[in-house]
Amino acid sequence: MTAFDKHQVAVFRFVRCDFAADTGVAQLVYAFDDGPELIETVTIPGAPFVLEGDRAEAVQRALRLLHLMAGVSYYKAGVPEQVRIDSYTIDAATAALVETVYLNGLGEFAYRNGLNLRGRFRLPVEGDAFAAPALGLREHALVAIGGGKDSLVSIEALRSLGIAETVTWIGGSQLIRACAERTGLPILNIGRTLAPELFELNRQGAWNGHIPVTAVNSAILVLAALLQGVDQVVFSNERSASYGSQIPGTGEVNHQWSKGWAFEQAFGEHLERHVAADLHYYSLLRPLSELAVARQFAKSDVYDAHFSSCNRNFHILGERPVNRWCGVCPKCHFVFLALAPFMPKMRLVGIFGRNLLDDIEQAPGFDALLEFQDHKPFECVGEGRESRAAMATLAARPEWNEDALVKRFVHEIRPQLDATELQIEPLLALEGEHRIPPAIWERLRANFAA
Repeated sequence: MTAFDKHQVAVFRFVRCDFAADTGVAQLVYAFDDGPELIETVTIPGAPFVLEGDRAEAVQRALRLLHLMAGVSYYKAGVPEQVRIDSYTIDAATAALVETVYLNGLGEFAYRNGLNLRGRFRLPVEGDAFAAPALGLREHALVAIGGGKDSLVSIEALRSLGIAETVTWIGGSQLIRACAERTGLPILNIGRTLAPELFELNRQGAWNGHIPVTAVNSAILVLAALLQGVDQVVFSNERSASYGSQIPGTGEVNHQWSKGWAFEQAFGEHLERHVAADLHYYSLLRPLSELAVARQFAKSDVYDAHFSSCNRNFHILGERPVNRWCGVCPKCHFVFLALAPFMPKMRLVGIFGRNLLDDIEQAPGFDALLEFQDHKPFECVGEGRESRAAMATLAARPEWNEDALVKRFVHEIRPQLDATELQIEPLLALEGEHRIPPAIWERLRANFAA
């Protein structure tokens, strides 16, 4: 393989995609210029699959959408100006959706690498729009689980409503598997193997950085749902995911754009119009803030010894997690702070193994969450106003107000804030747009409001 020069690459190619119904393996093939093929595989358990008529057509369309979405991992290595699709054509609606995902989903990547991607990624449009028929899918939800508190809240909410569900995840994380098995529900573990050459490109100096992984995972779960013949793909992204970090001189950069409402709305509508009319993609937690999700999670301790929202787990873990919380990353800081108003201190300290709010060395990390002298971290954490309200709530409680960082908040930070904006109750209200099917939402609303 000749050395990869990101500045000399002219074309990124979507070479081909195919799916073997007898094995459940999808192959997604890409290339730069006339270079070697980069082949990713996605393996969906349950083969052989019998695909005929409208359902076979829908699977083909979902496969192509996945091919286009998953290409973001490879395209970013060179970000060339030209893009080609070698083996099929797409319509304007599909092109517009995928272009939006690349532009916004690579926002943090572009910011960190000093790149301007506006107008750069353009897909060739040749085909006409396809109006998707209803496939007669059965009522059943594939629920994405990530091992953290949010997906567990969704899983238990659907269970309480009597909705049949399969707990679904992608990849080999033992931590996620332990959480999934703890639910006692049917599970589906999908395999995904990136083209090994991608890591070699990175070693040779390719552009690298954050991608909209939720967009890719959503496309994978859509393919799985159509193969399983089920009518719902459910994620657990809350209202706060739609707000990014405010960067002086740049504007808003949202680390979790593909977890936000703009992506959910565009992707969900596209599926119903152009893939399968009765396939519903939605986030069950969209009308909730991060604090409202934390309140829901705190109602049960059944997952206390199993869940983890610490992202470092998913980078460095071998087979058995030694400690599920690193205690120093923005996710650990935020989850600790968000849960603190809603559960006994002993229980929370037991989950994390220590009291993060009584360690003055952690002050800079919590300052970023509060948006005090810093911007919100590039992590999936709640809004600054949520962190400020949570801290203000703890300041009023004897069990917390002697802790180093709560004390510091009271003396140094709170005097600079507007007291009327530190109330936690308004942040717990259910509000905002969502795609939850009406029949589910009416019952869910009562469950979440209780």
